[in-house]
Amino acid sequence: MTRSRWLSALLAALTLAVAFLVAPAPAAAAVAFTSTGVNQNGGNCLDLAGGSSTNGTQLRAFACASGANQNFGFTPVAGSEDTYTITTRSGQCVDVYGASTADNAAIIQWPCHGGTNQRWRLVPVTVSGTDRTFNLVSVSSGKCMAPSGGSAASNTNLVQLPCSTANGRVWRLPSFTGGGTSPGTFTNPIAQRGPDPWLTYYNGFYYLATTTWNSTVTMRRASTLAGLATATEQVIFNLTRPNGAGTMWAPEFHLLDGPNGKRWYFYYTAGREPFDLGTQRIHVLESAGLDPMGPYTFKADLLDPTQDNTWELDPGILQLNGQLYLLGTFYNGSQPMFIRPLSNPWTASGTRRILSTPTYSWETVGGAVNEGAEVLQRNGRTFIVYSASHCSTPDYKLGMLTYDGGDPLNSSSWVKSPNPVFQRSNANGVYGPGHNGFFKSPDGTEDWMVYHANSSANGGCDMNRSTRAQKFTWNADGTPNFGTPVALGVPLTAPSGE
Repeated sequence: MTRSRWLSALLAALTLAVAFLVAPAPAAAAVAFTSTGVNQNGGNCLDLAGGSSTNGTQLRAFACASGANQNFGFTPVAGSEDTYTITTRSGQCVDVYGASTADNAAIIQWPCHGGTNQRWRLVPVTVSGTDRTFNLVSVSSGKCMAPSGGSAASNTNLVQLPCSTANGRVWRLPSFTGGGTSPGTFTNPIAQRGPDPWLTYYNGFYYLATTTWNSTVTMRRASTLAGLATATEQVIFNLTRPNGAGTMWAPEFHLLDGPNGKRWYFYYTAGREPFDLGTQRIHVLESAGLDPMGPYTFKADLLDPTQDNTWELDPGILQLNGQLYLLGTFYNGSQPMFIRPLSNPWTASGTRRILSTPTYSWETVGGAVNEGAEVLQRNGRTFIVYSASHCSTPDYKLGMLTYDGGDPLNSSSWVKSPNPVFQRSNANGVYGPGHNGFFKSPDGTEDWMVYHANSSANGGCDMNRSTRAQKFTWNADGTPNFGTPVALGVPLTAPSGE
């Protein structure tokens, strides 16, 4: 081989090697999966009415439930990376009626035939606070599946409309394979500035409210626990005097029976004057419907009918033996926990009774405090988990009362655990964990707690306390085992059913 031919061969080999090194990796093939589809405007689910097997049945957006008529099979089209056929419970395909390219053409089920009007591209759309969100784009028309008019109302027929990133055009597919940056995990904190958290999972979403220490009531929503960390904080109510001003704190919301059926009742503490701690009282809002984010109207000042002479803080709700009770704390030289009967979610039917007084040494660090009472019920047993010692110390922690039968208004009906049930972890850098709440995993099989804590032993009672969540288990004797607070940044398995 001559020198020139040798150089040419070498150059060709090098070119091939470089081309091999810089060539993009082949795209991952699409994978079949089964999922619900949650419309991001209203949170309604892709639904086949009644699980119908009739050809031509129009699909709809309907309140999410757990029926098979809201589970759809996504099967990749051979050779594609993002295109699927979608099948209903009856085995038929999701179809654009008549292969129409017109706006508002009906989305129906029809026997599968492989036409492009039965093929759907999953085009990712970024939505703050969640993941696995897509436009469902018809291959035949290039238009998107959506509730008619982009409506947020349940029982709205599905049609095709021009694609956009508006919520009505966007669907979350919770079981999409490969969706999300860290599928199935999250890390604490889930809110960086989030003291006194209350968290509920309802109808496909987590809802979180925390202290604002101003005149706004806010809430954030996400379809995953991880998504709460980046979800938008939305103002759901503005406080005005005399019903609290300047100092909204310790919020929580409960779905309770009222005169117009179930409604969300949002309880909070706020002063009658801005930043005047002496005028702090408990107040309650009522929702117009079943959306935890409202809209809300002011319902009542939840004052004690005979002892409205001291501030009251940290509302909690107990339902036991068919009766409704308000839990809280007040000042009488220390901070005992009280209980008061309610005739409805916003009206007291009796005066407060002391339920628990801080007496153990671990309840009196920095101040004698029993506050933030929260109810936990399982297998016919009722527990009240409360925060003890002063929040300005790293020894703020959780204690527990166990209902022993009898009149819940009598302190003798409750047994206090002699030791804390959840407290600081120096090894994990968690200080002052407290003011907790409880929630269930999306599939209802796991018990979870939410709480705030500081990352420094010098942290205090301010807005820098962060919201954290972790799963807990149960002891053989039927009592909860909350374990040890986990360190920030540690990947935790997401709640079951996400």
